[in-house]
Amino acid sequence: MRASPVGDLTGRRLYLCTPDRPDLEAFLHAALAGGVDMVQLRDKRLDAGPLVDRAALAARCCAAHGVPFVVNDRPDVALASGAAGVHVGQDDISPEIARRILGPSAIVGLSPHRPAEMEASIPAPVDYVSAGPVEPTPTKPGRPGTGPDYAGYATARAGRPVFVTGGVRPETVRPLVAAGARRFVVVRYLMTSSDVEADARRLATVIDEALAAASSGQGS
Repeated sequence: MRASPVGDLTGRRLYLCTPDRPDLEAFLHAALAGGVDMVQLRDKRLDAGPLVDRAALAARCCAAHGVPFVVNDRPDVALASGAAGVHVGQDDISPEIARRILGPSAIVGLSPHRPAEMEASIPAPVDYVSAGPVEPTPTKPGRPGTGPDYAGYATARAGRPVFVTGGVRPETVRPLVAAGARRFVVVRYLMTSSDVEADARRLATVIDEALAAASSGQGS
């Protein structure tokens, strides 16, 4: 499933968030071939120069597959690397400043982790939000899981695309769709995979089947 143009989030339902890794190019091409249709590079370790280089590589990979690529936290790196946009958290640069730096056509995403943050995000100049983590995750140490009910609340309330994060893997997709989720962020399931393309395809297929069942009323 692919949406067009690259900056359009219509139809995007499987969003990979990954740190840098030695095999980043091969990893991304495999994930994208398997059905990932949006990518974020989230790496808190790299200095700005190396991060721009790795983000530029990721941007080229994603462009080859016609999917949007965003950088975590750093609109300056997004601008320098040719990324489609940036994803910011509650403690990062504000969406308003990110929008000012990147302009009106860029993608700006935001992570609201609780209902009060979701409500505060409604007037923000963002194109999508990431809701969760549904389960506790090592990428967000110390943050408890929100549970699946928050995924449904966020999807109903945000007024824009909502990608649910935290513990997304084939066996968790159907319960999350039943709770109201429609878009998903995958991290560890693909980061630890020994066959990235096959596992991405498996996850994408489960998502598509669950969404089709929910659309037809079979998942209710």
